[in-house]
Amino acid sequence: MNTSKSWYCIFLLLVLTIAPVPAQSFNTRVDQSRPQIPLDASNYHQPGSGLQNSRIRFEQYKQGRVAFLGGSITYNGGWRDSLMAYFQRRFPETEFEFIGAGIPSMGSTPSAFRLQRDVLSKGRVDLLFVEAAVNDDTNGRTSEEQVRAMEGIIRHLKRSNEAIDVVMMHFVDPGKIEDYNENREPQVITNHNQVARYYDLPVINLAKEVTDRINNSEFTWEDDFKNLHPSPFGQGIYAHSMMVMLENAYSGDLDADDKITAPPLPVKLDAYCYDNGVLIDIATIKLKKGWEVDPSWEPDDGTSTRANYTRVPMLISQTPGSTISISFKGNAVGIAVAAGQDAGTIEFRIDKGNWQLQNLFTRWSEHLHLPWYYTLASGLPPGDHQLELRISEQKHERSSGHACRIRYFFVNGN
Repeated sequence: MNTSKSWYCIFLLLVLTIAPVPAQSFNTRVDQSRPQIPLDASNYHQPGSGLQNSRIRFEQYKQGRVAFLGGSITYNGGWRDSLMAYFQRRFPETEFEFIGAGIPSMGSTPSAFRLQRDVLSKGRVDLLFVEAAVNDDTNGRTSEEQVRAMEGIIRHLKRSNEAIDVVMMHFVDPGKIEDYNENREPQVITNHNQVARYYDLPVINLAKEVTDRINNSEFTWEDDFKNLHPSPFGQGIYAHSMMVMLENAYSGDLDADDKITAPPLPVKLDAYCYDNGVLIDIATIKLKKGWEVDPSWEPDDGTSTRANYTRVPMLISQTPGSTISISFKGNAVGIAVAAGQDAGTIEFRIDKGNWQLQNLFTRWSEHLHLPWYYTLASGLPPGDHQLELRISEQKHERSSGHACRIRYFFVNGN
């Protein structure tokens, strides 16, 4: 084992025991004839307005609620567990509650609409870590959607607690490495950073950090980091960078008379941002011919499912021509579905307008009943609207059926 890998094994032990790792503690060598100076994680952090409010809550009030919002990289074990242990070690007299709100495949749009259910319903949140750069890109969300959803998350959070601290994170995948190696910032990171700068949020750019560390010969993607779902080694790299940022943010003296502050929210970047997103329970929907609610749906085709999308109530139709409608107040509406191998195509219209098509079959559907959020309309004028939906005769060429299985409707309310 070379010196670099030896050092990183020691480093991972430090992370797992949650010893805070100073930014300059790296000391490694890849090529015995050529010294390699590991990069400083702080170079990949934007401090924004800092984390003073959460520090005051943790140190003076001895209470803290910390939430983690994102996709599978947040859902999986690893860096999140290390951070929870870090907070308990860093503030030993503080009573913490941690909210794990990571759900695989979910980017900023699903997070904006499930925020109330999965995070804010738990009570006042003092510090939240949010990530969506991998899924927003992989799932093909447009730049407008990325900004509209991420800004909606931030504004919704700050309306719930104007003093909340929010840390935005950008995780790595091969496409982002390729972009940075061709001297361009990934578009999704540009979009999310636009929101972060506007609201003066701290940012941890792990996509750029991992790329630069690979190029600095500290480790490799293939043998060490391995996947966009990081290996334990990669989870350690993430955790280290986050703890460096936190140590920097929580350094220095805190005076007894320091107060929590909350600047007023600025005007919206996007007037139609999803800042009041909610999920609509299908139990409130009036059934029509061709539609039924299965109170505990699960597939019989042998393919995989995801949590909260099996053995739960599901509004279902597999009959072309069957229609259903909902009335709502707000400027955006959509459906959250389980899109499996028999996922069909729907037609929909808003307020008796023109019918539009939406294919529900995804590139993963042949092997997974994938939870997927389809925003059917946004940028609507405020007020009352009606969504009509019907099952189309059309379907994707690889789909085995016409199924539409709705777990929730979602709305950005007035």
